[in-house]
Amino acid sequence: MATADEQIRVSDRVKRELDRLRRGGESYNDVLERVLDEDRTGDFGDGFGRWSDEEADRVRERRRKSKEKRENRTRERAEDAT
Repeated sequence: MATADEQIRVSDRVKRELDRLRRGGESYNDVLERVLDEDRTGDFGDGFGRWSDEEADRVRERRRKSKEKRENRTRERAEDAT
């Protein structure tokens, strides 16, 4: 691990957030490098929201129909049990 070349001042709130993000044995510099690298490489959720409105509507409709089918099957089984 390299020695610090410079010091920077951060607010108490930022320091608390860095403490929260720290993993075992990580320096503050390690945390900052990791977080900055995550910003560059993207996040899991970055791909969400990229469907066209039509695609999203189709998926919503399929989910609605599937939910309706599940509810109907559950209701029918409950009626059969009585």
